[in-house]
Amino acid sequence: MAAEPDDHALGRSRGGLTTKLPLAVDASFHVLATVVTAGQRADAWVFTQVMDRIRIPRVGGGHPRTRPGHVLADRAYSSRAIRTYLRRRQIPHTIPEKRDQAGHRRRRGTAGGRPPGFDWEMYERRHKVECRIGLLKQARGVATR
Repeated sequence: MAAEPDDHALGRSRGGLTTKLPLAVDASFHVLATVVTAGQRADAWVFTQVMDRIRIPRVGGGHPRTRPGHVLADRAYSSRAIRTYLRRRQIPHTIPEKRDQAGHRRRRGTAGGRPPGFDWEMYERRHKVECRIGLLKQARGVATR
């Protein structure tokens, strides 16, 4: 059996072939960017690709913005590389810290640095986005036929 080309973004699991669509959406749930990946691929690996594809139209014309006003993400995106990427691009972000990362930082004491800032009120807005993604998944059967 011939292997599937890499650009087909098909992953294999016990249930068969799978795909993922990591998304970047705004507060009104307009899709700003997406990348199709194989199902077993971790979302964090394509985070920078999704962020680099963001184009937010400006009111009144001009070049589109490439930096969102704020990024909300779950623990899967809590890595030093992603936080560094967002800081370098001066993008405010709210990402909870993983327990093992927090424990490692505490074990290092003062050399571990301070914990990343986290705003629960801002993070709760992510729930609305997750609900909308659930609606997209329900409509998937109609969209793919």
